[in-house]
Amino acid sequence: MGVDFSIRKANLSDSQALTDLCMKSKQSNGYDDDFMRQCADELRIQPAWIEKDDFWLAETAQGSLVGCIRLSASEDGNGELETCFVDPDWHGKGIGRTLFDHLLARATALELVLVGVDSDPAAETFYARMGFRTIGRVASGSIAGRTLPRMEMVLENKASGASKMTAETGV
Repeated sequence: MGVDFSIRKANLSDSQALTDLCMKSKQSNGYDDDFMRQCADELRIQPAWIEKDDFWLAETAQGSLVGCIRLSASEDGNGELETCFVDPDWHGKGIGRTLFDHLLARATALELVLVGVDSDPAAETFYARMGFRTIGRVASGSIAGRTLPRMEMVLENKASGASKMTAETGV
């Protein structure tokens, strides 16, 4: 049974709804109100993110926002998965996978060689299923003393122009 939603580029007018989605999704990981206050600035969607990055959202046919994903790219061929949230009421319905597939297609089109993410600990298994591997830990941008899994995925570009993502094995 398919879920009726579509992916579109985020607009500046989506900023508040995207911020609300990010906050709702983050809190669904079991974080209390104090924690959420501490990370509110980091989760608030900035106009520059929509204007400069590849920022996409998933919405239902009725116009309800159910997920979002954001990719930033640098000139050195690296990208960063900056934002990735799904409405908790829509978990398990393919929203995250579809958004990630969209990000993968965009990263391939941009000829990126690596995509990194500073993962929420609760999202580490999702990113691992997508092909990322944990390479270390980094400081949280919001919570003093908290660290986050640092994850990366390597893109292999083939001469044929086709690309696929693979996780490094470290061997």
